Amino acid sequence: MKTIDADIKAGSFQPVYLLYGAEAYLKNQYKMKLQQALSQEGDTMNVAYYEGKNINPGEIIDLAETLPFFAERRLIVIENSGVFKHPCEPLAEYMKEIAGTACFVFVEDEVDRRSKMYKAVKKAGRAVEFPKQSEKLLVQWILLRLKKENKKITQPVMQLFLEKAEDDMGHIDKELEKLACYTMGRDVITAEDVEAVCVSQTTGKVFEMVDHIVGKRQERALRLYYDLLALKEPPMRILFLIARQFHILLQVKELQRQGYDNKFIASKAGVPEFAVRKNLAQAEKMSVGQLKGAVAGCVQMEEDVKTGKINDRMGVEVLIVRYSGKNQD
Repeated sequence: MKTIDADIKAGSFQPVYLLYGAEAYLKNQYKMKLQQALSQEGDTMNVAYYEGKNINPGEIIDLAETLPFFAERRLIVIENSGVFKHPCEPLAEYMKEIAGTACFVFVEDEVDRRSKMYKAVKKAGRAVEFPKQSEKLLVQWILLRLKKENKKITQPVMQLFLEKAEDDMGHIDKELEKLACYTMGRDVITAEDVEAVCVSQTTGKVFEMVDHIVGKRQERALRLYYDLLALKEPPMRILFLIARQFHILLQVKELQRQGYDNKFIASKAGVPEFAVRKNLAQAEKMSVGQLKGAVAGCVQMEEDVKTGKINDRMGVEVLIVRYSGKNQD
């Protein structure tokens, strides 16, 4: 990120940039920064945008070789093309000899660093990864945002906010805007403010659902399930997230038993560090054997749905009832 900022500040640009990783908000921010720096506002003649896996490499190369119209360069933005995971020889070869008047910006979720395309882009320009941010960096970013709005927040309220907003910076950004508007005229954000306006994402709702499941609060777990269905969440996605949460609980429980600290557990389980404590508290309510059984049960239910033994909506409901029952071992 710092290298891109330095290029923009110096006005000296690489012929190709690759922005990749799981943090969509930051990728989008830097894509916009590069677009604004590399092209004039409203210039539709010299800016081309491609998206998806059906791009035509020959067409893109021909465009790159075409001189810009009354501009210094031609900007070509390509998103989610998959060319960094699947072979694309023409573009990989072209990265070695990009026209001096062309600039490429690739935006991808995943890349294969062993691929010819990735190596060619890295050699010709810049490949910058945007991973999910750590709790420490998220807190710093949130505090900076709140400072600009002349707002203050205590550590417990910050933790509550992060538990609701999770580690998606795009969602955090929207929730911070809502909080700023809701607390207009006041400089301190309270827990009541967060509870009043901040909306949990689907993963947060599923976390709460699993909390009710392991706590044997069957009625509440089912109510949350019906709420998600009312919000048009597909039952199979809900099943996937339930299975994922049980797997996380199994991981954090075993890692804690092995004596690892929360930071290490977070990195291995793939959750934010601030979420480890709540996951551990949730995992305490089930034994390792029960968690393994729950993970296996989710896998079996997925197979039963896919083979037509039960429909998806009923299948997830049966799973919730099974593991939230007071007599479940």
